Amino acid sequence: MTTGVPEPTIRVLLFGFGLAGRVFHAPLVASTPGMQLSAIVTGNPERQDQVRGQAPEAEIIASNEEALARAAEFDLAVIASANVTHLPFALTCLDAGLHVVVDKPVAADAPGAQQIADRAHAVGRLAIPFQNRRWDSDVRTLRRLLTEQPVGEVHRLESRIERMRPALKGTWRESSAPQDVGGVLIDFGAHLVDQALSLLGPVSMVQATARSTRFPGTSDDDAQILLTHVSGAISVLVSSQAAAFGGPRFTVLGTMGGVRIEAADTQEDALKAGRRPDDGVPWGREPDSSVATVRLLRDGMLQDVATVPLDPGAWNVFYPAVAAAIKDGSAPPVPIEDAVANARVLDAARASAASGAGIRLEPPAGHLSAGVWD
Repeated sequence: MTTGVPEPTIRVLLFGFGLAGRVFHAPLVASTPGMQLSAIVTGNPERQDQVRGQAPEAEIIASNEEALARAAEFDLAVIASANVTHLPFALTCLDAGLHVVVDKPVAADAPGAQQIADRAHAVGRLAIPFQNRRWDSDVRTLRRLLTEQPVGEVHRLESRIERMRPALKGTWRESSAPQDVGGVLIDFGAHLVDQALSLLGPVSMVQATARSTRFPGTSDDDAQILLTHVSGAISVLVSSQAAAFGGPRFTVLGTMGGVRIEAADTQEDALKAGRRPDDGVPWGREPDSSVATVRLLRDGMLQDVATVPLDPGAWNVFYPAVAAAIKDGSAPPVPIEDAVANARVLDAARASAASGAGIRLEPPAGHLSAGVWD
């Protein structure tokens, strides 16, 4: 039975209007029924002009200090500012009674991520990591194929995000100072590790390399992480801003076959081009050329069995799931405990890259089963 009284709108305070805030969060929040992009925090005049053009309905708050002082005026804080701000802003907003969505990585290390988780539980609010690439077209397709196709026992996952950055941009992402939390190992690695744990389960051993190959003295621009899963499978995760050639986005090998996906998800490109999930055009659909190739052993021979179109990407399920979790207590799209597990793996990867030794995780780092996948 409906009462005729409209449900309250979730008032969103967005910290940061750089790449993450402008391209990812603002359009996804604004296109979510029941959410209002109420205010955006940026002191940069150029970005303030971008807010006026892209999100004229949102108030501009010029300083983090003013926004944090007014936190009680909002319901949800989305923290898409520099990595170094994630932990302190999350804690302050939770203490003010807000739920928080925190862009990856939620903190510089596992103790920081655990601090956010503990504070959220203590104050009875949600802290939700923005692991949007769980809903990439390639990841969704791979998850389905590993469930449906008889590739046997998976023994190796290869996952790559490889690009070539032509020049430095002079941002905190290129800083080698630990407090700035820059470099590809933690930037791209936060997605690669999250996907590997989601697909193949808990990790017990981590080995890694991380190098600054082209611009000495800056953060790492090329990194490899080798994960040993409790299942016995391994994940080979490659992230680079110094790769003239990129390998396939995913290769999964099993005892009876495998899956390869060459092309990567295009939702980021769509958002950069100004599209939104509510613009009336089917969201997340990939071109016909983007496919997964399934190869299986049959009658003693290795055969290409199918070329499968990629499932549509679905970043647009994230904020509706956040809204549902706030309003009715349903499962958040990503449990904060998953971010703690990811951070434990990344901490071990940094330690391994520094020492050259493998790092054993006791207990193994694994995700909760709760979460939203479709």
